[in-house]
Amino acid sequence: MIGCIIQARMGSTRLPGKVLKKINGEVPMLKFQLDQLKHSKRIEKIVVATTNMEEDDEIVNFCKANDVECFRGESENVLDRYYQCAKKFNFSIILRMTGDNPLIDPEIVDEIIGKFVDSDYNYMTNEHPKTYPLGFAVEVFDFQSIEEAWRHAELPSECEHVTPYLIKNKDRFKHYNHAYEKENLSYIRCTVDTEYDFKLIEKVISKIALKPIKLNHVLELFLEKPDLLEINKHVKHDGYERSLLEDKEFLKDKENRK
Repeated sequence: MIGCIIQARMGSTRLPGKVLKKINGEVPMLKFQLDQLKHSKRIEKIVVATTNMEEDDEIVNFCKANDVECFRGESENVLDRYYQCAKKFNFSIILRMTGDNPLIDPEIVDEIIGKFVDSDYNYMTNEHPKTYPLGFAVEVFDFQSIEEAWRHAELPSECEHVTPYLIKNKDRFKHYNHAYEKENLSYIRCTVDTEYDFKLIEKVISKIALKPIKLNHVLELFLEKPDLLEINKHVKHDGYERSLLEDKEFLKDKENRK
């Protein structure tokens, strides 16, 4: 089964509660993302994977109210959360989504899943190197690969960000990167990490009536109104960098224990 696992939690560092924050006062961000993904023709089941923390009861209640499957697992070890979720729902192929990308394009999702299914790759993405705008990330991998990562990954960055073990071990896992053919759009930021990001998403959604919203709709809007890109241009995407600093401390402590 091809399963989409959306990791979501209320305890975001820079914008707490962002996944259920209402866009333009109307639709929770996670609901908008789910509505986008429901247009996928390849995804067979969608599960929201949240934590066992009390604050994330709100996400569980949201899922119940919206008839969405929900899984609860480790807070910091997101790799374990993914593995246990995929195991419970018998997913043979996993699409990884994060709850901060409400504009995810289901056509891009289907294109990459289709390529993955017809290949012998273990890991497929459009992120390494980045050529799509931030917020349109797609990662697909098979259960056997995530199980191997779960068994062997130990660094904080590998556990928090789910796929670094797959990405780094190219001798064990066969990779493919799906690049945006026309140009490098990685300078465009459509993910939500701060209030500035959220304001941009609200503007985009208020100006595009079509559903689902697709990448070409967003690019056309930015061509027409380039000033929108100034809203969050200054925001830095540094979550993984913070984890790498934790890796250094982890390795230092490990060495001291010898």
